[in-house]
Amino acid sequence: MKKFERRIISFALTFALIATGVFYFGLNYVPRSLYETQVMEPDRQEAYYVENWCSPDFGRKEAVLWDLTRVDCLSKDYAIEFDFAKKWAESVGQALYYSKMTGKMPAVVLILTNWSDMRYVKRVERINNGIKIFLIKAF
Repeated sequence: MKKFERRIISFALTFALIATGVFYFGLNYVPRSLYETQVMEPDRQEAYYVENWCSPDFGRKEAVLWDLTRVDCLSKDYAIEFDFAKKWAESVGQALYYSKMTGKMPAVVLILTNWSDMRYVKRVERINNGIKIFLIKAF
């Protein structure tokens, strides 16, 4: 009887570990087809990406608001904040603030410096606050 109980416990633990792994990897998976992604040169400053992404026919770079804050890119529909992916929370806060100040929809452009930065994209996605996500692959 003890051997049978050990096998059941072993099976239950193995199943729990596998289920946990599937859940974890499921949380970190971001379908790339859901986001507009541009590939740009790595190891540049944020201003480089703003300059090359926010073209004059799309939006206005460094738009100054009445309280002297600066929107990285202000388009017809979006108030867009650029930041490196690891600073995702800061970019979300700024995008939401600029959205409120301009009446436009919030958007972030996350600059990915390596593949593991996709976990930060998933964090923005979990907020589910109507924030449009754009990606720059810089690696």
